[in-house]
Amino acid sequence: MKISTTVKMFACIVVFMATAVTAQRAEEPDYKYDVGGKINEMYLTEAGTLVVASNDGLVGIKPGSNELLFKFTNYGRVKPEELTFIPRSPYVMVAQGGFASLSSKKTVIDFVSGKTLFSTDGNKWKQVFTSSAAMPQNKLIISGLQKIGGLAEKNTPKVAVYDLGTGKEDYSFYLFTPGKTTMKSYMVTGEPLLLKESMLIPTSQGIIAKTHTGETLWENKIKNVKWMVADETEKELYAFVGVNNGKNTKIHKIGSNGAQLWQEERKVKGSIANFEILPQGLAVVSNVDNSGKSKLAKLASSRSESKITLLSAANGEDLWEKAPKTKGYVQHFYIMDDGILFGIYEGGINKISFDGKTLFKKPLKTGENILTMAQTPQGLIYITSEDANIVNLSTGDQVWNKPLKYKRAKSVVSAFDARNNRYLINADDEIMAVDAATGDVSNFAETDFDEKEQPTSIQIRNNGIFLGSSQNMTLIGFDGKEVYHNYYRSPGKSAFAVIVGGVIAVASTAMAASHAYVAGANRNNLGQYNEIGKEHDRASKMFSAIGTASFEFMAQRFKATAATENDQFVLTKLDNGVGLVKVNKDTGNKEKEIILKDKKPQYEVDDIGGILYYKASNSSIFAYDLKK
Repeated sequence: MKISTTVKMFACIVVFMATAVTAQRAEEPDYKYDVGGKINEMYLTEAGTLVVASNDGLVGIKPGSNELLFKFTNYGRVKPEELTFIPRSPYVMVAQGGFASLSSKKTVIDFVSGKTLFSTDGNKWKQVFTSSAAMPQNKLIISGLQKIGGLAEKNTPKVAVYDLGTGKEDYSFYLFTPGKTTMKSYMVTGEPLLLKESMLIPTSQGIIAKTHTGETLWENKIKNVKWMVADETEKELYAFVGVNNGKNTKIHKIGSNGAQLWQEERKVKGSIANFEILPQGLAVVSNVDNSGKSKLAKLASSRSESKITLLSAANGEDLWEKAPKTKGYVQHFYIMDDGILFGIYEGGINKISFDGKTLFKKPLKTGENILTMAQTPQGLIYITSEDANIVNLSTGDQVWNKPLKYKRAKSVVSAFDARNNRYLINADDEIMAVDAATGDVSNFAETDFDEKEQPTSIQIRNNGIFLGSSQNMTLIGFDGKEVYHNYYRSPGKSAFAVIVGGVIAVASTAMAASHAYVAGANRNNLGQYNEIGKEHDRASKMFSAIGTASFEFMAQRFKATAATENDQFVLTKLDNGVGLVKVNKDTGNKEKEIILKDKKPQYEVDDIGGILYYKASNSSIFAYDLKK
């Protein structure tokens, strides 16, 4: 499956609150940073570095001193669309004129070390066609025209591979011999595929295979490929071509010598959302979007939905006589030992065997927006915005006597209380307890949060169950009785915080999927309920395997317990102005106040490092150590 190279990295700001309080004013931070120009955006990365975009350029902040980690001003003001945080890495690419602009200048910065690893000017590129990172090889692949050599060389498309660990060029080659007379236009049309002994470059004339020393191994005529994938042996390759402006897809299978292995390419309706090479065949999920069509064209077309197909790896033919009905978009997709399990955003879960037989007695009806699908000792637990249940993974039969139903909740949070062998699910101001052994449902406690908030987090503590939201926090004892409930009035929500809250879920999901893929696991593997720690451990091992100092730093962060594990932070109006309150989750007691100047401050909290970043003025950032 193609892995997106454009993921903006954000950290989730979860703010809460209520004996001894040491007040710090905004004028007394632990660290101060002068950015230089007017601050426009702040991005907290997985590594804990704060990347700040201003009218002057881009800076990196990593507390430990009052000095900036890096300051990049070569391109002047950096706009959001000119920044690309490379997933599963400590790298950010700055592209003047936009990431996709052919005339743009590009620079890659390591935001852990602060080093500039690549720049088009420094490496004498006059025009860049494509730029992509290959992970876990830790390489940067650039295609375009370079200002090196004579006139022929300067006008011949070239590909170069750079080691992101050192910033040095590994090797480079021309797409055809410089000076060769040709009427053909060789434009790189998609992401090159880096293999152990070669590289495949998709061009407007076909795919070109080169050795790592630049020798041409073969060429074929499959034009305008967008992305490619290889099986584990690298002897069977799949190339994907978008047609009808990307609304449909052609799949080609080619051998290690470039020859087409299927008599005809396989045409798939929609754009590919998931592609798995399995022993039983090729599992394909494609999304069909006909929302733009109207009147007769809309009536004549199929509905907007996902389509699931299993293709023969031998010839590309459909192995299923009848494809499973989705009636919506696939939100969850898991490869099991006996078949494929999938969940639909609009509601519904089903399972189909590799030979096309439905394994559930009938499709399971669920509420809309399936938030969770995970394995438990009792079966598959699913939690939606409207209901929850556990079902038998072999038959689809319900384990609980009937689904746990609630209104379409704005927020649903859940946890497993191992001490009492029960699931706790909060929705509609109520915590419901489900006995893991019997499936019996009982009302455990009520949650009456002020400002019409709903809990957005739940955590099993040693002395009870903690729930929190922006301005509320409560601890419920294991007997269902309230230990404390604290509410801090909001001073007016920061526009910046609202933006961050809206995107973090997508970013986190994408990163989690990528970690699993790179670590060598089935990225569509159904995980165990409440095993976030194992996912972090998997990511940590992946980072360690790459071996550079920056990746090792990220690996250690994923192994670390969050510095704010026992505290919540709430933005509220204090006696001396708006500020952030540090509150102990177990006692509800205030432990620290930090007074901020603004009524609507812009800030970021690094939960793992325990650092508060605050925009103190148009051009300055203050940092506070929350561990004190």
